[in-house]
Amino acid sequence: MKTFTAKQMTEQLQHEGADLQLRTIRYYTQIGIIPPLETVGKRRVYTEIHLAYFRAIVTLSNTGETLASIQEQLKKMSLDQIKKIGNQMTLYQSQTLINHETTKINDDAFITLSSRINDEVKQKIVDSVSKIMKEDE
Repeated sequence: MKTFTAKQMTEQLQHEGADLQLRTIRYYTQIGIIPPLETVGKRRVYTEIHLAYFRAIVTLSNTGETLASIQEQLKKMSLDQIKKIGNQMTLYQSQTLINHETTKINDDAFITLSSRINDEVKQKIVDSVSKIMKEDE
């Protein structure tokens, strides 16, 4: 199992594009929004599980969720669900949001497309997915 110090965890998340500082990692650990740290020898360390939690926290906070809301939601989720959210972290970073547009098809479907795609093609994609979603109802 790969382990991290708080500093290594911060560096890993920053490398992935998260805007987290070391003190934020320590604060999240202190308030219990992530699982308790593992003990290896006499040291307390972070693991890949903690990394998944931090990615999910960053993703959810970038969608406007409050920290209290995120904490409650994470308590109810399986690790697989948390990983799925965390895997979307790059989609909610400012550079991605600036260069992409998201269109809501319905409550179950959203389409995110690069702003480089011309409007005519975007509309065809939205229309096609809308049609498919209506057929599925």
